[in-house]
Amino acid sequence: MGAQELAINGGTPVRIAPMPSSGDASGRDIGDEELANLTQVVRSGRLFRHGGTFVERFEREFAALHGVAHAMACTSGTAAIHLAVAAVNPDPGDEIITSPITDMGSVAPILLQNAVPIFADLDPETYTLDPESVRRKVSDRTRAIIPVHLFGNPTDMDGLGEIASKHGLAVVEDCCQAYLAEYKGRLVGTIGDMGCFSLQQSKHITAGDGGITITNRDDLAERARLFSDKGWPRTGEVRDYLFLGLNYRMNELSGAVACAQLGKVEKAIAGRRRVAGLLTERLRALLEIQPPVVRDGCKHSYWYYPITLRDGALRVSPREFAAAVSAEGIPASAGYIGRPIYMSPALREKRTYGRSHCPYDCPAYGKPLEYREEDCPVTLDILRRLILLPCNEMFTEKEVDDMAQAIAKVVDCYRA
Repeated sequence: MGAQELAINGGTPVRIAPMPSSGDASGRDIGDEELANLTQVVRSGRLFRHGGTFVERFEREFAALHGVAHAMACTSGTAAIHLAVAAVNPDPGDEIITSPITDMGSVAPILLQNAVPIFADLDPETYTLDPESVRRKVSDRTRAIIPVHLFGNPTDMDGLGEIASKHGLAVVEDCCQAYLAEYKGRLVGTIGDMGCFSLQQSKHITAGDGGITITNRDDLAERARLFSDKGWPRTGEVRDYLFLGLNYRMNELSGAVACAQLGKVEKAIAGRRRVAGLLTERLRALLEIQPPVVRDGCKHSYWYYPITLRDGALRVSPREFAAAVSAEGIPASAGYIGRPIYMSPALREKRTYGRSHCPYDCPAYGKPLEYREEDCPVTLDILRRLILLPCNEMFTEKEVDDMAQAIAKVVDCYRA
């Protein structure tokens, strides 16, 4: 019996109904708990975090969940990373090493503190920072490393920790896609000096937008907290601003939703792991694709379910493959960000402050730097073969079966 006609070519799609995380559905568990908290805030008349209760409660409960001393809530995941970079307090022209597959929110805080982002290559299976590549990128100007636990898959924190310890570097974990991901029994965000999380709509839990930064270090917590409130300690009779900071304060409305969502995060992650486990089992026989690879002793939290296409195994490009799977009723996309983040115009052309290219051309840096596409060859290979599939705790076994059937149908039709 031959392959079924693909929906993209006029055949019958595997699935007609939208998946829970696509179309008009939010894919999030948002309801009575959030509404009750919001009602309490509105009736109190206190929407500002100072004088309210929900932002402080969210910080306290988030810190307790992670077993850390401090949590500082803010307005976005980008802000959460900015709080951490500002707390590390690099000098102008210092370098911070990070991942070339990430959102601009991981990189902009580096530049906004007048530091220079340096990009190390990735592990080909987990898509996270390769410690050997990081080691080669360390210079006398390196101040910190920002590993990105991409799609919820933990980075090799032992390898990065050894480098950081040897060179006296701070480690700021970007956990915006990695709630409750685990590295050898430890939650991500608690292993480095600071951990940063996002509450944007698509994340495991959401307040529409928002972020939170955690740490066990009192000095970093104090500086991050001040930075989020314009450097103002709010003590004494004189309004003293201790250093340059921004207004990244979370408000009580966001805090109210965040508190309700936090009570649902463990169930959400358990659900995503269940869905991912079922899908991996069903895809195991398809030798043309590589399901997510998780290091021994680690637990993925599956913001997305990423797969890669094996070279030469299919007669179509990843973009064509994703389009065919999407036509079967399963949303799929190719390449995530499309090209390494350092090739976006803001970085490649150094579009930063006015007509300058600061911090790149500032005397404090004092050396030339050009980003070239070939700087991270493993990254290029990953992006060339990467397909992202949805993963959501609301998926039923039937929906997982539909996903597997759609992928198998497309593979069968395009098999080389």
